[in-house]
Amino acid sequence: MRVLDLTDELARQGARLLVGLGADVVRVDPDDDLPRHERIHWHAGKTLATPAGLDALAREADVVLESGPVAKLRGLHADGTSRWPHAVHVVVTPFGLTGPRRGWLGGDLVLASAGGMTWLGGKPGGQPQPPPREQACQLAGAHGAIAALLGVLAGTGQLIDVSAQEAVAATLETGAISWIHAGRFPVRTGGVYEHVAHRIFAAADGYVAGGYSGSERMWTGLLSWLAEAGEAGDLLDERFADQVVRWAERPHVDDVIARFVAKRPASEVAEQGRARALPWAEVTSPAELTRNPQLRDRQFFVSVGGTEDAGFPWDAPGLPRPVTLSPLTEGRWRGVRSGRRPAKPRALDGVRVLDLTWVLAGPYATKILAEHGADVIKVESKHRHDPTRFSPSMRLRPDAGPDDSGYFLNFNRGKRSIALNLRTEEGQAVLRELAARCDVIVENFSPGVLAKWGLDYASLREINPRAILVSMSGVGHTGPWRTAVTFADTLAAMAGLSAETADPGGPPQGLAFGLGDMVAANAAVLGALDLLIRGHGGHVELSQLEAMAATMGPAVLDPGTGDPRTAEHPNRSRHAVPHGVYPAAGADRWVAITARDDSQWAALRDLTGLPSYEDRRRAEDEIDAALAAWTREQDAGELADRLQAAGVAAAVVATGRDLVEDRHLAARGFYERLDHPIAGPVLHEGIVARLTATPGALTSPAPLLGQHTEPVLRELLGFDDDRLAALRAAGITE
Repeated sequence: MRVLDLTDELARQGARLLVGLGADVVRVDPDDDLPRHERIHWHAGKTLATPAGLDALAREADVVLESGPVAKLRGLHADGTSRWPHAVHVVVTPFGLTGPRRGWLGGDLVLASAGGMTWLGGKPGGQPQPPPREQACQLAGAHGAIAALLGVLAGTGQLIDVSAQEAVAATLETGAISWIHAGRFPVRTGGVYEHVAHRIFAAADGYVAGGYSGSERMWTGLLSWLAEAGEAGDLLDERFADQVVRWAERPHVDDVIARFVAKRPASEVAEQGRARALPWAEVTSPAELTRNPQLRDRQFFVSVGGTEDAGFPWDAPGLPRPVTLSPLTEGRWRGVRSGRRPAKPRALDGVRVLDLTWVLAGPYATKILAEHGADVIKVESKHRHDPTRFSPSMRLRPDAGPDDSGYFLNFNRGKRSIALNLRTEEGQAVLRELAARCDVIVENFSPGVLAKWGLDYASLREINPRAILVSMSGVGHTGPWRTAVTFADTLAAMAGLSAETADPGGPPQGLAFGLGDMVAANAAVLGALDLLIRGHGGHVELSQLEAMAATMGPAVLDPGTGDPRTAEHPNRSRHAVPHGVYPAAGADRWVAITARDDSQWAALRDLTGLPSYEDRRRAEDEIDAALAAWTREQDAGELADRLQAAGVAAAVVATGRDLVEDRHLAARGFYERLDHPIAGPVLHEGIVARLTATPGALTSPAPLLGQHTEPVLRELLGFDDDRLAALRAAGITE
C-alpha cells in the first residue's frame, strides 16, 4: 500500500502506524526543525521525495494522509473537495472540515482541552493537565490511520474528514457520557479512578499502581496477601466482604493498603502481584522501558541506525519482528501500487465479527467495526458479569439496570447480543460453530482460555482457515509476564506514561480514565483491517502494554534535557511560549492558550498589551503571570473565540457538559441520539472517521442481554425450535 505522508504533529502517529504495518510511505517534508531524536522516531522507515512533484506523487499513491490547520492544507480545492479524488485522501485537522470552528488552530494542549482530556488530569483545585507525550495528537493520528484502511477497504477514492477534537472526545471513558446519563461529570482527582478502586500508591523506593476492582478474586487475593503479612487490620471483618461496603469505605481501605505498600520496594510489590495474579505494577520511567523483560522478550523495540526506539503495537505480517528501520532517506516508492478493491456502500459491509470481549478495550474496538458496516455478534451471559453491565458504579444512572447501563450503552451500540454459558461444554461447542462462520473473532481473555475451548488460533484455522483472530491480552500471550493481570492503570505504569504525570519534584498522579484501553482498541482495529485488506486469515496477537508503549512518542530516545515545566506551571512546553492553562471567570473554569510561532505571539501580544520580549523563554514567568491576570475575569468560551479570531490557538478546557453542549460538535452531529427500549432516546459519542463516499452510521442502540440469541442461532447455525428449546432448558442460553 502506497501512502503519501503530508502530516504535521496532528497525524505523525498515523503515518508511523502505517509504516509499522509495512506500508510504503513517502514523505515530502524532511521536518528539519524537529530535534534529532524526534525526527528518528516519527520518520524512520519512510523515504523522502521532493515536494516539487506533489501531484505526480499523489497520483501514484493509494492513500494520502494529510494533516494541519485547514488554511494550510495542500490537498483541498477552495470548494473543500480533494485535489486527488482517485486516492483515499485522509485529512486530519484540529476541529474538522465543517462547522463553525473549521478554521480554528490547535496543537496537543489546545486539542486535549477542547476534547475533554485536559479537564480530567491534574490535582483537585490545581491546573488541569493533559496526558503526557501529546496523546491528543497521537489519538488523532491513530484515527487517521484507521480511516486510511477503511477507505482502502471501501474500494473507492474519497475524502475522509478526521477531527482531532472528536478523536479526543471519543476517548474519555465516562468523561461526557456521565453528563448524558446522570447530569454530572467527572472532576479532577489526582489520578484516583472514580468508578474503579485503583490508584497509585507510594512504595518504599518508588511507586506502584494497583487496586482491588474487577472479579471478587481481586479482593480476596489482595486480602490474603495482607493477612499473610499480618497487615490486613480490620479489613478481615466480615462486612468488608461486601463490595458495596468496600466502595463506601474506600478511603479507609486505601489507607490500609497504602501502609502495606509503603513498607516494601516497588519492584517487590509488582513481582508479588504478578505471582498472585493480582493487578499491580511498578511505575517505571520511559528511560527504563528498554530494560522491561516482557518487552525485550517479545522483541518490541525497533532498531534505527543502531539506536533502539519504541516499536509498534503488534507484530504485523507486513513488518515482522525484529524490526530494523532506516532513518528518513531520499527515494521513491519501493514497490508496485496495490490494486483497487470492489466498492461497497460501507467499508465493512459483509464482514461478520464475533465479539468475545468485555469492559472497555475490546468493546471500543468492535464498536468501531460496527460503525462501518460489520455485523458484530456479542457473546455474553449472566454467568460472566461484564462490569459495564452489572456493576452499579458503572451504570451512571442511579436507576439503571444491566440492560440500560449508560457505560454499556455507549460502547456497545450497533451490536447483536447472544447469551451463551461458556462454562458448559455445549456452550463452548456452539461458540466454535459460530466462530466457523465469522470473519473476525475479537477476544480479551487471559492467555490460555481460548485453547481450553478449542478456539486458539491453531484450532480456529482448522475450522475457519480465513478467520482473523484478534487477541487483546494485557501484556501478550508470550514472555515472562504473560500471565500478568492488568488494568488500564497498571498498563500505564508499565508503559512509562504514569511516571510522566508527575509534576516536577512531585509524585506521579496517573490517569483517571482508561486511555490505554482506547489506545489498545485503535491498535486492534488497525490489525484487523490490515488483515482484511491482505485478504487472508491471521492472528493479531496484541499486547495492550505494547500498544501503550508505542504511544510514548520519542520518549525512549529523549535525552530528557530542557524540560521547562515547573510545579507551578506543569503545562509548559519546549515548543511554544506561552503554552499553558489559565484561569477564567467562574468556578474552576480554564482556557488553554499557546503561541507556537512569532505571528501567534504578535497577535496575542496585541490583544493583551503584553510587552515585546526579545527572549520569550527567559520571560516565561512574567508572561504567564500577566496572562493569568488578563484571563481571570473573562468568560472562557468568549475568550477562546476572540483569541482564535485573532489567529491564536486557544480553547476552553472542556468538561463533559461542555462537550455535550458544544455548538461546534452539535453542528457536526458528533453526539447522535439512539432510541433504546428501556433508557429511551439517548445521546451517544459519534463516529470519528467521516468517510464522505461510504459513511459509517450508528444503526441501533446497544442490545439487551441475549436479545438476539435465537435469531442469530437460527440465521447462522440453522438451529430449529427443538434445538433452541433444548439449549434453553439446559441453561446454555441464559
